[in-house]
Amino acid sequence: MQNTHSNSTETVDSSVNITEQIFRFLKHWKWIVLSVLVSMLIAYFYLRYEVNQYGLATTILIKDDKKGGASEIDAFGDLGVLGVKKSNLENEIQILKSRTLSQNVIKELGFNIAYFAEGRILTPELYDDSPITVVFEQKTDKLYEGSGTFYFNYLEGNNFEILNAKKENARKYSFNESIKTHLGEMRILKNSNNSLNTNTIIIKISPVVSLASSYQNRMTVTQMGDRTSIIQLSTVNPLPKKGMDYLNTMVTKFNEDALMDKNLIAKNTQDFINERLGIITGELDTVERYAERFKRENRLTDLISDAGLNLSTSSEYEKELVENGKNLSIIDFMLNSIKDSSVEQTIPSNIMPIDNTASEQINEHNLLVLERNRFIKGASVNHPTIINLDQQITSYKQNIRESLKNLQNSLLISKRQLQQQESKYSGKVSQVPTLDRKFRSIDRQQNIKEALYLYLRQKQEETAISLAVTSPKAKVIDTSYSLGVVSPNRKNIYLIAFVIGLLIPILIIYIAQMLDTKIHSRTELEKHLNLPFLGDIPLSETSDEIMTSDSRSSTAESFRILLANLDFMLASTPEGKAKTIFVTSTIPKEGKTFVAVNIASTLSLYGKKVLLIGMDLRHPKITEYIKIKGNVGLSNYLSNDKLKVEDIIFKQEGHKDFWVMPSGVIPPNPAELLNSKKIAELFEKLKAEYDYIVVDTAPVSLVTDTLLVSKFADVFIYVVRANYLKKHSLLIPKSLNKDHKLPNMAMILNGTDPAKTYGYGYGYGYGYGYGYGYGYGPDKEFENLPWYKNILNRKSK
Repeated sequence: MQNTHSNSTETVDSSVNITEQIFRFLKHWKWIVLSVLVSMLIAYFYLRYEVNQYGLATTILIKDDKKGGASEIDAFGDLGVLGVKKSNLENEIQILKSRTLSQNVIKELGFNIAYFAEGRILTPELYDDSPITVVFEQKTDKLYEGSGTFYFNYLEGNNFEILNAKKENARKYSFNESIKTHLGEMRILKNSNNSLNTNTIIIKISPVVSLASSYQNRMTVTQMGDRTSIIQLSTVNPLPKKGMDYLNTMVTKFNEDALMDKNLIAKNTQDFINERLGIITGELDTVERYAERFKRENRLTDLISDAGLNLSTSSEYEKELVENGKNLSIIDFMLNSIKDSSVEQTIPSNIMPIDNTASEQINEHNLLVLERNRFIKGASVNHPTIINLDQQITSYKQNIRESLKNLQNSLLISKRQLQQQESKYSGKVSQVPTLDRKFRSIDRQQNIKEALYLYLRQKQEETAISLAVTSPKAKVIDTSYSLGVVSPNRKNIYLIAFVIGLLIPILIIYIAQMLDTKIHSRTELEKHLNLPFLGDIPLSETSDEIMTSDSRSSTAESFRILLANLDFMLASTPEGKAKTIFVTSTIPKEGKTFVAVNIASTLSLYGKKVLLIGMDLRHPKITEYIKIKGNVGLSNYLSNDKLKVEDIIFKQEGHKDFWVMPSGVIPPNPAELLNSKKIAELFEKLKAEYDYIVVDTAPVSLVTDTLLVSKFADVFIYVVRANYLKKHSLLIPKSLNKDHKLPNMAMILNGTDPAKTYGYGYGYGYGYGYGYGYGYGPDKEFENLPWYKNILNRKSK
């Protein structure tokens, strides 16, 4: 009979069955629950002993003035020629985050010396609750750079003992007594506000650098809005009071450093201004003295006024010289007129420039001339009166000439004097540009020095005011306050513990399944083979169990279900002849003999006449399950023509029609025996006498024995042992089915764990989805199954 699935596709369904995937993990639910419980228990103890971390914050306003890039010349920023850069909020944030500032805060608060109360599990820090205080007489670099641990034990009265880090070398001291250590001399004082007890106090001294780095990493500085200069400082600390002190001191030290920078700049500016004032004062005095000497040497009071006066005076003298010249010309003209005039002619009198005796004499002369001219009209030249008048006229001319000569000499003298004065003042006027240039140069230097002197004096007063009046850089908006417990987050830790507890076993199971190369379930079998699946056989209670009418084990029930499904595979077998059922496997020890024996025994319980043939001639196993009285079998029959079929068939005790043909002795040539004509004759004869013939054959991966007799089979039951056969070995039955070498193949999964399967009724039946199984109805389908299997089964159904 050909395989009814010979033309079916070999494609394996690779879709994910969610129900199956869930079940793969749910079957290990006990381990998952245990893992979750252990994880939650660990989280509980962690939270019980983990110290709470409190969030602390403070809010400040950074004032926008000059800092960071400022220098001594900031006082001259209003000149507009110096590019003084103003404060940048990012710079202030970086200053607040700086390690130097954090170190200053640590030193200021003395955080490098911490006190702890020794406990069995936890060692909490005391801080303000410490009953003692350690004071170092000299705070040197050793104290801030070194580290050390001391154990303090109170004795009684005013005494105590100090032990080293190994709790050795105990020494007794008194309070306020000087104690020499590798970090310097220290004294321990008793705090009046806290009472001493018998607990050991651990004094731990840490390097300031490491502490500052720790606090620096825990502090965040955030700008509150893009357009504001408000900053929030936040940190985390197990002691709220200590964290708030740190933040408050941080702001205080930040302001102190800013004021120190500002005062340092102002002080440097003041020194610079005082120094420049001394230099400018000396230079200004020198310029003023030079200006004074210049004016004295050049007889100047005011250059412009003196120049104007000199120019005016020079003009006056020029006018007088012109007038003098005019007068001299007139005198010359008068002298010439007198020289050339006769007694009959008059002398001009109204052109005289100056009123003097000459004018009177000219007038008298002219009167005499007029009188003579009148008189001469009636008398001769020789007339005594005319002669007398002529003599008088001549005398007057001589007097007039002398007067004019005297006047001329006087004008000449005056001219020389005027020329000297005019030349003097003209010289002064011509020197004005040179003097003006020189004086302007002196005046310019004087003005520059004076302006610089006045400017420095103004800045000196402003700097003095800046030193006297200073304001803090940061204004505190909100003093430090607590944000509550921020770590550990109990809800998150429990949630993480739950998830970890859930994931660890799931991950382990998943990895184990990924690394597992063996077949465990029907689903895995169906993924690799597209063959009918008859059912799974649970592990038997005993290794040699044979089904009887009284068997009620899960194995017995599985064989009953298997036979019910097998009927569908044998439905097309002709009536009147025995139905041959061959059982094989890939490798030995997969339970094919066990399956063959129990199929035969179960069929016999149904009133069928059944023959079990042991055709595994190389490693016969039937005798391990069934007791045979004879010592002959199939190999003997095939190799000995004298033996009859009846001689090698034995009836099984306890069964009505259960007959067994053992394998016989192990022959040297099993393949040749199985390939003989007697095999065909044997099956022809046996099919006429029995209802079912169950044949236990050899594993197909080792020898060809099974392939030689496969043509006599109506159905081939291929046994796969769960948790034993490797997945890659399924390539053998897949190839056999593809090449039609084993007719009408069907799969059985043997050796399954009943506690890890869905139950007998799940998945049986040839091509029928979810069957009820042999002897079961829908009301008993999910009876006696675990709760999670019931849910999955009902959901899948």
